[in-house]
Amino acid sequence: MQDDDFSLFKAELRGIKPIKHDRADTGKPKPNKTQLAALRQAATVGVKEIKVDGLSDQFVIDVDPEDSLHWAANGVQEGQMRKLKLGQIPFEGSLDLHGMTVEKARDTLWEFIAEANRLEVRCVRVTHGKAQRKNGRGPMIKSHVNTWLRQHPQVLGFTSCQAKHGGTGAVYVMLKRLMMDGRDE
Repeated sequence: MQDDDFSLFKAELRGIKPIKHDRADTGKPKPNKTQLAALRQAATVGVKEIKVDGLSDQFVIDVDPEDSLHWAANGVQEGQMRKLKLGQIPFEGSLDLHGMTVEKARDTLWEFIAEANRLEVRCVRVTHGKAQRKNGRGPMIKSHVNTWLRQHPQVLGFTSCQAKHGGTGAVYVMLKRLMMDGRDE
């Protein structure tokens, strides 16, 4: 009986070729080990685009929602800053950063100040808002604007606005002017 089973089995396998390898084919291509190692290495090294615009986020001065902001570069007369604070220097341009991400606000502020300088504008208003963050820390955009304006080479000084122009949710910014057409700074 055993011979019968064996001969039947052999008869069924007639014409079939033996498998030459002992691994199953899953249908997936084999991974390129060199490429895989390179991808793993790239994932461990944080490749971050670095912007060179002079505005650093390394140390941001955290401010409270109702904090009044005030800063003047060296050499700026206190009388000019007093006029700025009282709203006596008219602003010729205005920027609203509400609802922007920090990165978008940074780019927008940089471009806005660059455009104001091209147009020889003396004073602008920047509305940053003063919403408290969910984690209880101070307002993010306000804190960043406070830090960035101190770093910007074209900013002579800034101070929180009069209530009618946004109060502690906005700042008047006094800018350097280039000497064009014989006009002094």
